[in-house]
Amino acid sequence: MSTLITPSSRRQFLTLLGLSAVAVSCGSGGGGAAKDQIKTLRYQGWAGSVILPELAEDLGFLDDVKLKWVGNTISGPQDIQSAATGQVDFGGAFNGAVVKLAARKAPITAVISYYGVDKAAYNGFYVLKDSPIHSARDLIGKKVGMNTLGAHSEAMLDIYLQRHGLSQADIKKAEPLVVPPVNTEQSLRQKQIQVGVLGDILRDKALQTGGIRPLFTDYQLLGDFSAGTYVVNDRFLKENPDTARTFVTGIARAIEWARATPRDEVIARQIEIVKKRGRNEGIAPLKYWKSFGVAETAGRITDKEFQLWIDWLAKRGDIEKGQVKASDLYTNEFNAYSRKDKADKPSTAKTTSKSGS
Repeated sequence: MSTLITPSSRRQFLTLLGLSAVAVSCGSGGGGAAKDQIKTLRYQGWAGSVILPELAEDLGFLDDVKLKWVGNTISGPQDIQSAATGQVDFGGAFNGAVVKLAARKAPITAVISYYGVDKAAYNGFYVLKDSPIHSARDLIGKKVGMNTLGAHSEAMLDIYLQRHGLSQADIKKAEPLVVPPVNTEQSLRQKQIQVGVLGDILRDKALQTGGIRPLFTDYQLLGDFSAGTYVVNDRFLKENPDTARTFVTGIARAIEWARATPRDEVIARQIEIVKKRGRNEGIAPLKYWKSFGVAETAGRITDKEFQLWIDWLAKRGDIEKGQVKASDLYTNEFNAYSRKDKADKPSTAKTTSKSGS
């Protein structure tokens, strides 16, 4: 039986998310000289999945930069908090969570998109085939299992309910619960929850088993879009610019490698990575991988990736209108990908503005 984590309220969680991200420096040593820059990056992984930095390292795209796994997470907001406080050197989360954290003056900057939504890579809100839930209004009083709160899935749930005319009072009666992604299908089938958010390989595995149906998907709501970014502590970027450039450009190359490489080959590579790292994980779900869903070439970030969530959070009252400016949240300065990078070494070209090019 999976364990369900029930917070007292969504709004309380979002508030705690911001307050807990103290604006401290990363604590990374070293100066601007390349020889002094940190070359080993601490990070959190996702059980049963290969994240883009892991793929980039395995492909040799990170050159002399190495990764050090310090554990797994199922929460983007937790991951970027850890990056803000220097517990890890980078973290990834839904862009709305990045906005929320930045609004609390956390010293972070988004550097590259790493996941998104398209026809192949999307999250669906699934119910059992014989479930009485058929509409937004049917979700009132129902338990909705998702990987974390204050992030992608909760945002999609809110948008879905708003678009179908539910009042804020009724929206609050839908009950999001934290359920580890690997346990969501089981929790749904055992009726611990009435709705389960399933994405990518876990979604397709559950669909192949049968007995569930989608209520809606984030692709149906918003179409193609990049949904989350990796963030890095500002002090780390200042003190380790060459490392940051190698890291970000390596991820960019991995995004385009996965886009251009036959799916079977990408899957085989991911299975090989999981086997080599020895974390006692199953590899069966990896055969369902289809896409990382990143919309922009090489994961470059644009204002629109953040503006949607700035407006959403302001409407909810989680941030003040005008409190956050999209272009202040990210930079493309360290993304030196060019078309030739599929075969050649990363470029060392720079841009100067915070939002980059």
